[in-house]
Amino acid sequence: MAYFSTAAYKLKRRFHLERVVLVGDRGMITTARIRETIKPAGLDWISCLRAGQIQDLAEGPLQMSLFDERDIAAITSPDYPGERLIACRNAALATERRRKREALLAATETELARIRDATRRKRAPLHGEAAIGLAVGAVINQRKMAKHFDLTITASRFDFQRNAASIAREAALDGIYVIRTSVSADVMSETEAVSAYKDLSRVERAFRTLKSVDLAIRPVHHWLSPRVRAHVFLCMMAYYVEWHLRDALKPLLFQDHDRPGAEAERSSPVAPASTSPAADRKRGRRRNDQNLPISSFTDLMAHLATQTLNTAALPKAPNATFTTLANPTPLQAAAFDLIGIAPMRVQ
Repeated sequence: MAYFSTAAYKLKRRFHLERVVLVGDRGMITTARIRETIKPAGLDWISCLRAGQIQDLAEGPLQMSLFDERDIAAITSPDYPGERLIACRNAALATERRRKREALLAATETELARIRDATRRKRAPLHGEAAIGLAVGAVINQRKMAKHFDLTITASRFDFQRNAASIAREAALDGIYVIRTSVSADVMSETEAVSAYKDLSRVERAFRTLKSVDLAIRPVHHWLSPRVRAHVFLCMMAYYVEWHLRDALKPLLFQDHDRPGAEAERSSPVAPASTSPAADRKRGRRRNDQNLPISSFTDLMAHLATQTLNTAALPKAPNATFTTLANPTPLQAAAFDLIGIAPMRVQ
């Protein structure tokens, strides 16, 4: 905790920050960490409740009638003193969760049926509570569906059925998540708090990029601590450069280059992310408004790499050489212009 407080103090002092708000998922910013680390360090936070905590709220302030005409609702609970709770319901997420749960239930039933048939077959039936229990446990825990089934295991028989009450109780909360934050409403509105939490997707995308997509931070071929830190630092710097390149080159990429337009198409921060009309037009034509082809970031980098630096010599004076860049293609010229580079041209 002392180290965390020191790091927070250095962060505030170095960047002249009056308030630092940590945004983290439910596994990172837990109640215990808030109590033991974040609060003593003088920091605020934005996180989300776990499924069990949301289930507890459903027996009190979290009522489904809150979402009759809206998808965001502020609630309070004595279990979270000094915090704001913002309940959100995403209809698209609810539909997807129902689909996934039904698929998992059906797959589990298929496996359980095989075990049941094995206990009833005439030749070498599966018997014994321990043996049957091991087989059932391997299936029921694989997809975490144990809570949704009632099981009957005896020395010579096994049977199962869905627990309708458990399934209905979970289904009632499909698509619902609850943001928890210590930031007051006069500093950050409900909409802003939800948007700040959902921006964690950018951090997750950055980690994927660092780990596997473009910048493979592993394997680390170093053993000494300073070299490992240097390796990670260089990977972070490389990602920082890539982030700026992607942002500058958006008009030539499949990425949405009109974020304000995309946000305007969105009914609320809880609704699924949408693309702007300009991005839809660009992706549909596979060309931007300047009629230049669009591509992925990797393909654009590969095209830019074909820009060559040539060394030339005159036939009558082979020792007198000069270098020049090849004329860029229209796509290369547009990319260089977006990142503020004016390449030399052969006249």
